[in-house]
Amino acid sequence: MSNHRGREFLGFMTTAPPVGLPERLWNWMAMPKIAVDGYGRPLQAPYGLRKIEAALQDGGIAAAIIDPDHIEKYIKNGAKAVFIGHHDYFAFNPPSSEYWLVTGEEPINRRSFMKFMARLLDYKRRYNPDLKIVVGGPAAWQWLYVPEYLRRFEVDTIVEGEGESVAVELARMILEGRKLPRLVVVGPRDVPGLSEIPTIKAPSINGLVEIMRGCPRRCSFCSVTLRALRYYTLEMIEAELKVNAESGTREGILHSDDVPLYGAKGLEPNMEALVKLHMLAKKYYHEVSWSHASLATVLYGETRYRMISRLAEILLDGRQKYVGLQTGIETGSPRLAERVMPGKVAPYKPEMWPEVVREAFQIMHDNKFIPAATVILGLPGETADDVVRTIELIEDLKSYRSLIVPMFFVPMGALRRGDWFTSVHLTREHAELMLVTLRHSLKWVKDIIKNYYATGAKMAPLRVLLLRFVKMIENFASTLTPDRVLYYIERSRKKLIERSGDRGPIVEKIKRKMRAPVEVRL
Repeated sequence: MSNHRGREFLGFMTTAPPVGLPERLWNWMAMPKIAVDGYGRPLQAPYGLRKIEAALQDGGIAAAIIDPDHIEKYIKNGAKAVFIGHHDYFAFNPPSSEYWLVTGEEPINRRSFMKFMARLLDYKRRYNPDLKIVVGGPAAWQWLYVPEYLRRFEVDTIVEGEGESVAVELARMILEGRKLPRLVVVGPRDVPGLSEIPTIKAPSINGLVEIMRGCPRRCSFCSVTLRALRYYTLEMIEAELKVNAESGTREGILHSDDVPLYGAKGLEPNMEALVKLHMLAKKYYHEVSWSHASLATVLYGETRYRMISRLAEILLDGRQKYVGLQTGIETGSPRLAERVMPGKVAPYKPEMWPEVVREAFQIMHDNKFIPAATVILGLPGETADDVVRTIELIEDLKSYRSLIVPMFFVPMGALRRGDWFTSVHLTREHAELMLVTLRHSLKWVKDIIKNYYATGAKMAPLRVLLLRFVKMIENFASTLTPDRVLYYIERSRKKLIERSGDRGPIVEKIKRKMRAPVEVRL
């Protein structure tokens, strides 16, 4: 468990294998262990786990988040259950899957999780055979594609969807000795209403506070759109800001899948709500970032309301120099945008998508909003011309401060196979796009590190190491051509194929059979 030195984007280093550095040094940079109290409770913890912790405590269940390094004593002393959440259990999510395929090496996040599960299984068998193991969180779906791990790690229940409404019920079933369902799916009709969403009771990692759930854009490749849209009240948000601020947290993240749509009517930004939200956040935090924003919202809001400019006036003071966020370009092809993500473009027409991206990036650059953006390779129906259009768009963005990362589209069905990586088919155009995004990011990353992300004496050791790492990547990138990119990826693919009978260094070979019956709650 880590807060990534208070720099959320450093956490993305944990989605890659240690490249060019010893693993211990890589981990020191990206995921130093979080401080804990005398009971092994982390002083900050992932926001989703804090929500489940709060729901259980509100329901009268004795529960607490415990750092993985301190869990043994609780299992030995008779704990009834361990509830586990994770952002990417098996490195199937981007960018983990990209780094895995490109390097042929297991990403740090997967490696660390597998080691933890091996320890947990050992503790259970030695001390507490009746211990129940429940897994959930945003990556819960991954367990459905690796049933051998369910057996190997003796997982009792998977919870897919928003877990607050079922966590207490499952805990009571465990305490009463009732049989647990194998799978619980919290469908759209069963998600908690606003009054049922608990307030976190202890600080979240890097001061993250949720402001809304769901997204109205309905992109075909995104599961978030299936969730009911709910806006937290300012009172709910302030309560969690206070929890973090009272612990000494002075930098935080407003979280939703499109922060500037907070309080919106459909896709129409609500400037009054946004101004109140950001003034409230600055009351408690010196620095405020966003988790995500859509480019169409950025452009439309700025054009109609001067939204980004007005929010920058609130946020960027003497103590805050920039606003970090994630966003999605996905493609530079209007044809593909219309096919797979017309909602992402709205209220603009799909044929305007490249211009929307260019103008939104300029707006963010001018107002010191620094995006980490994604593009997707291999979307269904993609042609070589679509990829060329994306390359041209990325080249148009070279003047705008940002990081751009390519992701591979991996069909969900392919994940059932140990050789999922054989389903990723890359072309020369894809290799050219990967190089264009790499060179764009290398152009800007040193400026971002030195002037925004790792400034001041406290960050000097990290800054030096990061800049040396960037220099190493620059030297390697200077040798790359599209053909060499394809060669390296094919070499990594062959390495993975050779290992595909073994799903990882921790787990022995298990024949892929069995689809256990599950109970589904809709």
